[in-house]
Amino acid sequence: MGFLIRVVVNAFAIWVVTLIPALQVTIIAFPPGETLQLVITLLVVAAIFALVNTIIGTVIKILAFPIYILTLGLIGLIINAFLLWLTAWITSFWSWGLRVEDFWWGVVAAIIISLINWVFGIILRPKSKD
Repeated sequence: MGFLIRVVVNAFAIWVVTLIPALQVTIIAFPPGETLQLVITLLVVAAIFALVNTIIGTVIKILAFPIYILTLGLIGLIINAFLLWLTAWITSFWSWGLRVEDFWWGVVAAIIISLINWVFGIILRPKSKD
C-alpha cells in the first residue's frame, strides 16, 4: 500500500513540475493523448521513478555517503536530478514518457518533486497510537 501511495504522490509531483514551462520537463502521453492517457502515463512514469529511486537511488546514496558528509547533503540534489534524468532516459525508448531537456533544470524539477513528496510525506504519515 505504501508503494502505491508513493507512486500517486510522485505522479502528482511530476505533473506539477510539468506545469512549469521554464523547467523544460514534459510528459508525452500514450496515444491519442487524452486526459485518461495522460493520467495513466503519469502513473507509469511515477512507478518507474519510484523503482529507479528505490533500487538505483539506494545504491548510489550508500556509495556516495562520504560525499553526503562532505557536502552536508547537497549532493542529494544532484543525485535526485540524476535519478529523474535516468527515468526520462528509460522512458525515451518509447513514444511516451518523461522528457527532461536540460540537466540543471532537472535539478530544479527534482527539488520541487522532493519538496512535494516531503509535504505529502508529513501529511500522509501514519499517526502513532499512544
